[in-house]
Amino acid sequence: MDFMHNQLSDGRSYRVHNMIDDYNRESLENLIDFSLPAERVLRGLDQLIAWRGKPKRIRSDNGPEYISDLMEVWCKQHNSI
Repeated sequence: MDFMHNQLSDGRSYRVHNMIDDYNRESLENLIDFSLPAERVLRGLDQLIAWRGKPKRIRSDNGPEYISDLMEVWCKQHNSI
């Protein structure tokens, strides 16, 4: 999981949250919006798990969305820590 960001021609920034399968490099989900707080990222993870099943591991950097208390609670609830 990782974020990318860019700007529209009118100057507004948008973010893209990519979820990629490291084994086969398949793009599993891309969330695109002007704001992607931890709640939105976790909702995307829940949808992905419902569709593809729980991954063995989740790899990410230490961005604020990934080190939030909400993410820690989610990981404990899903036995991902």
